[in-house]
Amino acid sequence: MSAGGRPSKRQKFIHHIHRETVGQASTRHRNFSLQASGNFNLRTSYLSASRPAIEEEEQALSQQAVGVDSDPWNETEFYQAVEDSQSHSDGPSQAGHGRTPDELICLEGRGKSASEQCSCGEISPSFRCQDCFPPLLTCHACLLQSHLRMPFHRIEEWQDGFFHAVTLKSLGLRIQLGHKAGEACRRPSPAFDDDFVVIDTHGIHEVGLDFCGCEHEASHYKQLLRARLFPATATDPRTAATFAVLKFFHLLSFESKVSAYEFYHSLARQSDNTGITPIRDRYSTFLRIVREWRNLRSLKRAGRGHDPAGVNATKEGELALLCPACPHPGKNLPDGWEASTQQWMYSVFLAIDANFRLKRRAISSDTKDPGLSSGWGYFVNEKHYKAYIGNNSAVIQERSACVNHNAVNMADVKISKGLAATGVGTVDCARHDMKLANGVGDLQKGERYVNMDYLVFSALSTFSSLKVINFSYDIACQWHKKLWGRVPSLPVRLQPDPVGKTFRYFVPKFHIAAHVEACQTMFSLNWSPGVGRTDGEAPERGWANINRVATSTKEMGPGARRDTLDDHFGDWNWKKIASLGRVLLRKVIEAVRAEQEHRIALSELEDSIRESELGASSLQKWREEIESWEVDHTKPNPFERRVDTMTQAAVRLELAKQDTKELEDGTAVSLHSEVSCSILISTGIDLEHAQCRLRADAGLLGQHPTDTQRTSILTRSNTLLRRIDAWTTIQTLYMPSVANLRANSGCPKPNPNSGKAEDSQLLLPSEICDHVPCDRKLLEIEWSLRLAQAHDALNECRTHIRLRRQLAQFKKQHIRGQNPNTRARRTLDAVEERLVMSHAKYSCARKALVALSNHLDRVGWERKLQPLTRSHLRPMGDFAGQTQGRTIMSWIWLTHGISNDDAESLQDALRVEWCKTRARQNRWSEEVRLLLEEMRRVLAFFNWQVQWWEDHISLRTLTRLEVTEGLIAYAKRQAFIRRRLSASFREKWKDVPALTTNTTSFVGT
Repeated sequence: MSAGGRPSKRQKFIHHIHRETVGQASTRHRNFSLQASGNFNLRTSYLSASRPAIEEEEQALSQQAVGVDSDPWNETEFYQAVEDSQSHSDGPSQAGHGRTPDELICLEGRGKSASEQCSCGEISPSFRCQDCFPPLLTCHACLLQSHLRMPFHRIEEWQDGFFHAVTLKSLGLRIQLGHKAGEACRRPSPAFDDDFVVIDTHGIHEVGLDFCGCEHEASHYKQLLRARLFPATATDPRTAATFAVLKFFHLLSFESKVSAYEFYHSLARQSDNTGITPIRDRYSTFLRIVREWRNLRSLKRAGRGHDPAGVNATKEGELALLCPACPHPGKNLPDGWEASTQQWMYSVFLAIDANFRLKRRAISSDTKDPGLSSGWGYFVNEKHYKAYIGNNSAVIQERSACVNHNAVNMADVKISKGLAATGVGTVDCARHDMKLANGVGDLQKGERYVNMDYLVFSALSTFSSLKVINFSYDIACQWHKKLWGRVPSLPVRLQPDPVGKTFRYFVPKFHIAAHVEACQTMFSLNWSPGVGRTDGEAPERGWANINRVATSTKEMGPGARRDTLDDHFGDWNWKKIASLGRVLLRKVIEAVRAEQEHRIALSELEDSIRESELGASSLQKWREEIESWEVDHTKPNPFERRVDTMTQAAVRLELAKQDTKELEDGTAVSLHSEVSCSILISTGIDLEHAQCRLRADAGLLGQHPTDTQRTSILTRSNTLLRRIDAWTTIQTLYMPSVANLRANSGCPKPNPNSGKAEDSQLLLPSEICDHVPCDRKLLEIEWSLRLAQAHDALNECRTHIRLRRQLAQFKKQHIRGQNPNTRARRTLDAVEERLVMSHAKYSCARKALVALSNHLDRVGWERKLQPLTRSHLRPMGDFAGQTQGRTIMSWIWLTHGISNDDAESLQDALRVEWCKTRARQNRWSEEVRLLLEEMRRVLAFFNWQVQWWEDHISLRTLTRLEVTEGLIAYAKRQAFIRRRLSASFREKWKDVPALTTNTTSFVGT
């Protein structure tokens, strides 16, 4: 079980030990796992082990368990099996399973009760209740008497040698409302046609129900409500659902996302699983009851029952649960916060996104199904929203100037045939993953600005007095461009006052890697100050929870769908609120540790830079530049490189220019009329790469290649072999020693007897310089070409990794069906093959650089060209299961540009790396401060809520004492819950002050 008391989905391992003989034992290993569907998986295996091995395992695991938090859902348990001699040979599983069916079969009969009398003394009682404990036989009279307070139990009667299902109604039980159980009414009034159905957790029951007709008694539907039965209608109700079944379904729909259809038919099968006895169809009635139940519960929790103005005075967004950790002026912000110079501490983070899984078919209409809460919760007021959309529907959305964002370019052409809504747009609290009041609305086409603008500023109206607003949107680079030109078209009540306020725009961390390089620095949450470690991906985490109801809500009417989604969003927020104590504690522990680590890393980097006088002056200049940019983003961006990179093609061009200059000066020493030294080495590197490609393609043929495939490979091999022969002839002129090496096998060959072109050894200078002397000019030329080749290969790896991630995301989100998935998989495989080739090219180039650097005395290049393993070939947002703050990003993304090892390029790379190291340390430092402020705000918000509920105790006065007592009791209970939450969080956070004041003790733990 997790720290918050919720069962974990990790596997549970139970170790059973069964002793057989002295010195021998068998171990039974049972693996439990909880699937996403809610079902359990169990796998049992038996392994033989010696006694010492088992004892050592027991001792090690028991020692490991000391000091570990108890988790009964994820622990290793030990059971010592005690077996007798008779069951010893059968094994542990057979012995248990042999008895279980007999006991179950025994329950089909009367068992030991067959010879017993009823408690009243009657001989041969014949009735049994399936839901009472214990399931004893009783007579007809005792059965009715004992079930006056349990009228919805399932009864069986012993007839013809087995139990038959019977109803309490058929046995004569009558439910009398308005009186105590067993008390007769002077004027009983049977339900309409004496036909009343009750939906309960035990099934669907036909009952005999009488209303009270006494003068003092209330109306029929109120009598049902007082008996905890929710009526389907207010006039002549003939169906009701128990509060128990409504609460059970309500919670079950949140946790398992079960639909009302599935739940109702499960109850029907529980009543009769054979289909022989017809069950009264009350499915549509149950749907109506559930909608009203959800709505009334929301109104009750929001305190609308305590307001003298009544339900109709409910304001827009008033039923939504607010995030306690977000800044709410007048609720959880300190006095004088408006004058603070640290306004980023009191800023709000809004995450914007759209979900195209939550579609709705063109079924019903707002006129027929308007919904029970019009804009009271998370959805905006539909009437006002559609009026604004209709007035601005002709606006054409401009195309993206960044990468090809489908969200922007396809917003007006998204297929919507047969759909009333293609999805929903939402605005979330970016730091705490909660839906915001009036921040959800349907999308009629795609993710159009006209929709998202309305939703954003509708949600922002709750935070209208805050001075710093942070927007996180995956297309923020395009959305923000003409935003303030579109704001005047919004309703006046939604138009913010920009005077004295700062609006900042960011792209979520996972999405930003797909943007152009300029966006990756301008809109990065990693490099901008005042945002802590916010990632902006809050909506994505919420979609995984709500997408499971998409199938059922797709077929609903507009009002029913909005009411259902509002209810699920409210439960999502409540679970987030209840877990804030645990979540914020975990985050602050991580943040303190990471801040300390990154502070040390920054200090070490700055100390190394200050070792030279030039470094110290450069550091001061860089600091001034980045501080200026953080204040004004129109200044030069310090995170962008300013020195052009040197590619392999550029190096070849430079060498060609040098050859031309030597020919003009008459200093050229060329041993061939057409091939110079630089052309010889560059051609050799090309041949080496061609060998690698041929080797890879030949390896993909498989065991049974076709004649066409074999012919293609053989033709390529012959062509390459002729090119190598021609090249080696010229190579001998510039490198005479290679002839002796090939003749005497001075250098080892990869496969000297294969005769294949891909196995021919080229003997470039980097391969022979450790064995024979080599012309330094050749070494210099190959060094330049290999250095550029390594950088080119590294850039290719980055490109392939980004492409692979984008293709995988597109496949996951948009590809459905076997054939499209197969084609997408083939495309991904092709990209993966290219990545492997680029990896091999880099490894080959680096190996040559290592050999050449020993003879050319080149140092410092290894810092930017490190050994490259498969674990390094991961996307920028992939940190091998960890976050960016707890692990070091793959070094391939920390290499910006290709350097010629000249002072300018080295300094530029060092400047960018220092800026990023400083930004990482600052973000973690900000995160610690933000988390501490959020903890304070949570406790202050709970205190405000306690006072709010206590003020509502006497807000409404009624003549009926029982209603007044209920109002007081509910308000006190809500205040009590907030006090308990506050006390629980304070207890969890009691060590946080010491943690944040002395962070050094947490480094390395």
